[in-house]
Amino acid sequence: MNIKAFIFDLDGVIVDTAKYHFIAWKKIAEQLGIEFTHQHNEQLKGVSRVQSLELILKLGNLKATQEDKNKWLIQKNEIYLSYLVTIDQQELLPGTLSLLNYLKENKQKIALGSASKNARPILEKTDILHYFDAIVDGNDVTNAKPDPEVFLEASKKLGISNENSIVFEDSLAGIQAANTAKMTSIGIGDKLILKEAHYVFEDFTQIKRDFIEILINKN
Repeated sequence: MNIKAFIFDLDGVIVDTAKYHFIAWKKIAEQLGIEFTHQHNEQLKGVSRVQSLELILKLGNLKATQEDKNKWLIQKNEIYLSYLVTIDQQELLPGTLSLLNYLKENKQKIALGSASKNARPILEKTDILHYFDAIVDGNDVTNAKPDPEVFLEASKKLGISNENSIVFEDSLAGIQAANTAKMTSIGIGDKLILKEAHYVFEDFTQIKRDFIEILINKN
């Protein structure tokens, strides 16, 4: 049997927490007098908290001291975490559990590759931590996507080559990271935004089991 590495991003792929990031960043932006829309938010997907703040400041053409930046980063995280207190398995995106179960049943390796520093608590609260053979999050890497570090580290932890690794991502930066790592990139979301992915699906319910079988059996 072929063993492949299936590497999942977290926000917007496994769990519907991306909306809470948007709300938190919007509150910080409004505090700074900067308009922040869903369209602007697309640029923040898959990138680190520090980089996200820099993009927002650039949007408002604002300069800030490191002290102020640190203060806003803490505020943003506190707002975000306040929404996570009550999350449970209902926050999982459609088809997630079914796919994780299928991969486990077929003895495939599963990893998380996320910029989030809150990944473990989220996996615990949604009761899916036990599915993952490896977790690489924002605490483990120094380079944000589109740098491939997070995915390279995940495949390394699983002991699977890059060529035999499949990445599920909802951000263009994440897709570019997977492609740079010479992994199979699967976009979850909008085809127009994720056009650089090898495959794109609206969500996991659109992915047929025979497609996963083809990925597993591909040499």
